[in-house]
Amino acid sequence: MANATAESTPEPVFHLPEIPDHELARIAGGVHSGPHSVLGQHPIHAEGVTDPVVAIRALRPLAEKVTAVLSTGARVDLAHIGHGVWQGVSILGFTDYVIEARYSDGNEWVVDDPYRYLPSIGDLDLYLFGEGRHERLWDVLGAHYREHWGVDAPSKGVSFTVWAPHAQAVRVIGEFNRWDGTLHAMRRLDANGVWELFVPGLEPHTPYKFEILTAAGHWIEKADPMAQYTEHPPATASVVGTSSYEWGDAEWMAKRASVDPHNQPMSIYEMHVASWRPGLGYRELADQLIEYLQETAYTHVEFLPLAEHPFGGSWGYQVTGYYAPTSRFGHPDDLRYLIDRLHQAGIGVIMDWVPAHFPKDEFALARFDGQPLYEHSDPRKGEHQDWGTLVFDFGESHVRNFLVANALYWLDEFHIDGLRVDAVASMLYLDYSRNPGEWEPNQYGGRENLEAISFLQEVNATAYKSYPGIVMIAEESTAWGGVTHPTSQGGLGFGLKWNMGWMNDSLRFMHEDPMYRTYHHNMMTFTFVYAFTESFLLPISHDEVVHGKGSLFSKMPGDHWQKLANVRVFLAFQWAHPGKQLLFMGSEFGQPSEWSEERGLDWWILDQPVHRGLQRYVGQLNRIYRDNPSLWERDNTEQGFSWIDGGDAANNLISFLRWDNWGNPVAAIFNFGGNPVGPYRIGLPQEGVWDELLNSDATEFGGSGVGNFGSVTAEPVPHQGQPASAEITIPPLGALYLKPRSAVQEPPAELPAEAAAPEGPAEREDEITEEQRAAQAEAEQRAAEAREEPAPNPGAEAP
Repeated sequence: MANATAESTPEPVFHLPEIPDHELARIAGGVHSGPHSVLGQHPIHAEGVTDPVVAIRALRPLAEKVTAVLSTGARVDLAHIGHGVWQGVSILGFTDYVIEARYSDGNEWVVDDPYRYLPSIGDLDLYLFGEGRHERLWDVLGAHYREHWGVDAPSKGVSFTVWAPHAQAVRVIGEFNRWDGTLHAMRRLDANGVWELFVPGLEPHTPYKFEILTAAGHWIEKADPMAQYTEHPPATASVVGTSSYEWGDAEWMAKRASVDPHNQPMSIYEMHVASWRPGLGYRELADQLIEYLQETAYTHVEFLPLAEHPFGGSWGYQVTGYYAPTSRFGHPDDLRYLIDRLHQAGIGVIMDWVPAHFPKDEFALARFDGQPLYEHSDPRKGEHQDWGTLVFDFGESHVRNFLVANALYWLDEFHIDGLRVDAVASMLYLDYSRNPGEWEPNQYGGRENLEAISFLQEVNATAYKSYPGIVMIAEESTAWGGVTHPTSQGGLGFGLKWNMGWMNDSLRFMHEDPMYRTYHHNMMTFTFVYAFTESFLLPISHDEVVHGKGSLFSKMPGDHWQKLANVRVFLAFQWAHPGKQLLFMGSEFGQPSEWSEERGLDWWILDQPVHRGLQRYVGQLNRIYRDNPSLWERDNTEQGFSWIDGGDAANNLISFLRWDNWGNPVAAIFNFGGNPVGPYRIGLPQEGVWDELLNSDATEFGGSGVGNFGSVTAEPVPHQGQPASAEITIPPLGALYLKPRSAVQEPPAELPAEAAAPEGPAEREDEITEEQRAAQAEAEQRAAEAREEPAPNPGAEAP
């Protein structure tokens, strides 16, 4: 009888690719630029198997046994193929799995595999960044806690993405891997130098850095340029941040988008968070700051830079974390809470932004991937010699994208209402603070920095387009033409410019003894020659009350009473002058001492009634300003201002009119002398009763009470070019605001239509004369000399 032979199924034959030893060595050393090409799961050819077959590879140095545990529960043993790399075959195709490793000491380590995931950044995002046009760059670069799909189901973890084009390799390090990035090497995704890795299982609040192998072969550790949260200084690691904040300022945001901020009231309280009331975090600050700003009636608060910075003494102007609110005062959501509360209280928020330069700290942007990257590689363009900082390469598209997106980030993620751009003059000129031979002319032979100009135009145009109702403010200290003109007209596109010439001239005038001010009268009137060449903001900022300059109170001549009276008349002049106003904290109550970031304000001085009176005065000044459109509605046009008399130097008097769109005036009259003047006939544009809106010498403000008993009556007696006039008494070192009791009821025919959704600076139809431009240049030059700052090419026009 013949034996039956059963048919047998042939064993499958797997064709595993042979991986060169040097590749395995690079994987083991964490220096491979594409570790996902080796590690993770990869399809292989298999004979005798119809279903997909994959090879699973993992790096587990020093392990004795390594197993891939599939999502089905099946186990795939891996074999060591060299340099700590293990490999096995699964006939179940692509699936989710974890790696189980056993070591000689008996310990087992089970963890999800980062190398089984597809990239967490899409092709469109890479393309937009490659073009330098990704307006939401913060959504794709940096560290993001998210769900990311594997094969069968999503996993929670953190995606890390960083731009480092000169790097040979990049690894993520942190507490999760004991600051050893060998098992967390990133892959380079494109020619632009974007590196990526998704690490499953990581949670928010995880500290991390990037470990970069430079082209020269050195490992360096860097904080994430796109980090949205950081460790508390002096620690320097980035932190995986998330936001769960729910905003409550929808009403504010809708209203903001419907009006033009350039023609709205804007009185700004500038403050340094750390030294306002030391010890307060963002959340603790909210109640106290809102109560104070409501008491003093400011429309806006401006924070000195809140982006992360390592040295507190820089006041935030040497930034290392452009996308991270400083952790000194809490979590980013705590800052969102503060801004939200301010908005709900009707207070706008402006923040200083510093795109001009950055510090050389080794952990941050400087030589980020071992070579100049964010900074210009030519030291003639890439270094600020005076400040010991580096200058961004404004012509590099990725760097521009980083900065433009950063401006949008603050406007979007934190609902900031405006950015004050620091040190614009240093960006505009190639020879800024440089001697001959230390700078290179542009392609046309000029000193204008064409790349920086283009960048500023781009960031302003993009911000105004994207967020109607915001305002972009330039701290620009030369007479550059068109700072606040639209980019469509060749301007830089800012909404407002700090008027440094006004600041310098007016403070120099106020420093003079009233006895001698007659001889310096034009220092207060010269400003009106160029007042409408730009849309100005009048700043008495932190820069004017530090470094030996003394406080605003201490700048004034005379005894204690006279100093306070001088402050009151000066602030009245500032608030009535065309343009917006900014006052640094402490000046509103006459702080005697110079400001220092190392201590709080002199709040104790408010125990003195005269200083409490000055604080009360500023509140009243702000309320009068807000309630009278004549003082702000036509800030940026000559039709909003007219003289009564600017030439009465003998009496130390200046008087002018401010007008609203309806033709309603407010008369502003200032006596910068030490004696009362009156009876004095003042010309007014209409007869009838004029009420005293403001008398800076009122006893409630600490004054002597000289005035006009609340009102004056104008008679049909022409005087000073006006059809009517009244006899008034002007107090010593005093200011009066007068308003006609009968207001215009109908707007004039030429009333301009209000734009529903303004997108930026208005088109300018007025012609700026050579005399006006020269006057601005002269004032700015004096300001630069007084501040010992360079003022290159003060008459330069934007190309």
